[in-house]
Amino acid sequence: MDTFFYHIKLLRPLNVFTSGLAMVIGSGILGTLNDTGTLLLVMAVVMCFAGAANALNDVVDYEIDKINRPMRPLPSGFVKKRTALFISILLFSMGTLACLELSEAAKVIGIVIAMPFMVLYSKYLKGMPLIGNMIVAFILGLSFLFCGAAFNNISPMWIPMILAFGLTLVRELVKDIADMEGDQTVGLKTFPITAGIEKSIQLSIFLSACIGMGAFIPYLYGTYGIWYGILLILGVEIPLGVVVVSLLNNPGISSATHGARILKFSTLIGLIAIYAGTF
Repeated sequence: MDTFFYHIKLLRPLNVFTSGLAMVIGSGILGTLNDTGTLLLVMAVVMCFAGAANALNDVVDYEIDKINRPMRPLPSGFVKKRTALFISILLFSMGTLACLELSEAAKVIGIVIAMPFMVLYSKYLKGMPLIGNMIVAFILGLSFLFCGAAFNNISPMWIPMILAFGLTLVRELVKDIADMEGDQTVGLKTFPITAGIEKSIQLSIFLSACIGMGAFIPYLYGTYGIWYGILLILGVEIPLGVVVVSLLNNPGISSATHGARILKFSTLIGLIAIYAGTF
């Protein structure tokens, strides 16, 4: 039973579930929730790709996780690297088959752009200062354009894409601060390692301020209604503020770890805010 649990944990089921829920919210923003066939395919692609990327990332990060996350399925010994790699390939294949049932634009975004970037990130781009962070943010933001392409209506997905990109970029940067010890051990050159914690925190605060102000622009221009503004404050602005204050008061790995957890669900709340703001 423990072995089965750790094989499921390998995929990071909460993250996979959240990615599927984000596509439901995206469909709601588009007004296409009644097209259940397309929605299920979109969810299948995104959730399969998310699980596959998580498994592959754990294979590549095996040595790092021995230090940063020793209780992850691979370093704890409950899942073999070969098994994790097989699961990753299987899920990428399943996601690809589901994607082939969607529009041409969705196929290009999913198979030609997103999937190769996921593989390249895990293997080659993860340790490149800021580049790796931006690639992760780009992939997550791209999922909303993928959702729009699947329903042949990309335009309403640009704001969710930009919001997801910005919040993910901040979280990835903060997460790199938290993971410095393990990353240094295996020779990764993340931004906190090359530039130092102080500059990384300054950049995180600057990006948080840009996102906090930028996210209000659609509300000020009347693109979204009052519920967007309310939920944005509660689910995005306040968490960003808490992270900034925490990093200013206690600049270090512990604050970064806490901040990364806080920001984890801000993107989802931001999407709910957009959906609520369309009424």
